[in-house]
Amino acid sequence: MTTTMTLRLSESEKRLIADYAKTFGMSVSEFVRSSALERIEDELDLVAWDEAKAEFDADPRTLTAAEVAAKYL
Repeated sequence: MTTTMTLRLSESEKRLIADYAKTFGMSVSEFVRSSALERIEDELDLVAWDEAKAEFDADPRTLTAAEVAAKYL
C-alpha cells in the first residue's frame, strides 16, 4: 500500500529535482523516495560506526576469524 506526501518547493528547486531525476531515468517520486531512504540508511550506518568505534576505543583488542567463530558459533 502506498500513500502520498506533499513537499513545498520553489519553482527552481522543483525544476532542478525533476531535471536530475529525468537525467537518470527516474520519476520525481522515485528519485525523492530513494534519496530520502538512502540518506536515512547512511545516517543509521554512521551511528552504528560511531558505536563500534567507541567500543573498539574502549577495548582495542582484536580477534582472529577463528576466535570470533569459537566465540559466536
